[in-house]
Amino acid sequence: MGETLAGFPYFELRFNADGAAESGADALLTGLPATEATDLFVISHGWNNSPGVARRLYERFFDEVALLLPAGRTIAVAGVIWPSMRWPDEGDPEGQPDAGGAASVHGSALPDREVVAALKDVFPDDGDVLDELGALLDERPRDPAALARFQELVSQLVTPPEPAAEEDNQEQTLLDAPPEKLFERSARQANVRGRDAATIDGGGTASMDEGGAAGLGLGRLWEGAKQVLRQASYWEMKKRAGRVGTVGLGPLLTQLHTPPSKLRIHLIGHSFGARLVSYALRGLGDHPPDPSPIKSVLLVQGAFSHYAFANPLPHDLKRAGDLAGMQRRVDGPLVVTHSVHDLAVGRLYPAASLSAGQDAAGLADVMAPWGAIGHDGAQAVGAASATLGAPDTEYELRHGEFLNLDADDVIRLGRPPSGAHSDIFHPQLAWVVLAAAGLTGKNDAAPG
Repeated sequence: MGETLAGFPYFELRFNADGAAESGADALLTGLPATEATDLFVISHGWNNSPGVARRLYERFFDEVALLLPAGRTIAVAGVIWPSMRWPDEGDPEGQPDAGGAASVHGSALPDREVVAALKDVFPDDGDVLDELGALLDERPRDPAALARFQELVSQLVTPPEPAAEEDNQEQTLLDAPPEKLFERSARQANVRGRDAATIDGGGTASMDEGGAAGLGLGRLWEGAKQVLRQASYWEMKKRAGRVGTVGLGPLLTQLHTPPSKLRIHLIGHSFGARLVSYALRGLGDHPPDPSPIKSVLLVQGAFSHYAFANPLPHDLKRAGDLAGMQRRVDGPLVVTHSVHDLAVGRLYPAASLSAGQDAAGLADVMAPWGAIGHDGAQAVGAASATLGAPDTEYELRHGEFLNLDADDVIRLGRPPSGAHSDIFHPQLAWVVLAAAGLTGKNDAAPG
């Protein structure tokens, strides 16, 4: 008997930043048949930096599933490990209600230079750029040219936007806005105070010409610059999740479906992991198996565009979301949880757009084109809606169609800045996993 997790056969799949499988694929392909599992649950973490933390997240999640799985059902679990990261000044995202989650903003006892140096683990080819960024944050020169240089260096870490995914490419605004305006707005969003921020209490958004960097408070501007770097690394991990899903996980899933296999596969993703498993649908190839081996998808507090599956985009009728039509590759339901208490996807996700100065009409207006699926569900796809309920709740689940679940009363615990982003270990969610998979003995997904 191989490795187990929460009492289920467990296979760990590791991918590199380019999406290539590093380990675990062969063990899954050869070892899964011996488990005699009829259903494989593939789960992906989001913003993380430790395989051990990810593994504990998976175990806690499937501990809940094990308590509700009917007798006689045989399932296995595959846990995706991919190179994402969190900053060393952020809370541990193991799933504690007050954990930092995605792109949180905490104080740190570490010098800025050391905090930035930690990014080398996920940007191994950009060591010189990170060294200079760290030095600038440590020194914080009283020179507007240094702020412009910082922005230029940040742009070198960000890969070009994906043209087909315009609805999910807010990070371009990090590169286009004037640096002093960008950093001031970023500081205001994060509600941070610089080392010498006392000079700018009630300070507004004066330009360099109206008082120079000192007029804005150098501490506040440099704290804003640090948050812009944080946002840039956040968006880069988001793109990486899409690559891993498309290049790595999707093709592997097609290999699992070699006839005469009748294996039923279910995808679960949290945060950026929701993006990863969604892009695995694209990775099934130009001619995916029919019927699809993917029998359900659960996106838990997803940190990617709520218009990703839309066709057309409501704000641009000539374009479609990057995953438009991919829901038809699921021979079962797609379920999305959303919660207003998840500040990581409700406020931090559209932060780059706000940094570009699009906040005059308030956050709600920015959310329309830039909102996250974990904030208000899948949009412009004809999704049904329901409230996340207790175990035994019956949901209307349809093949190839979305169900948005209002989880405000369940996913609700957590302190700012990420709020309830990691509050995901509940029997209500375990029941939804099994209901979407058709493994409850009732409430099986209805034919489309």
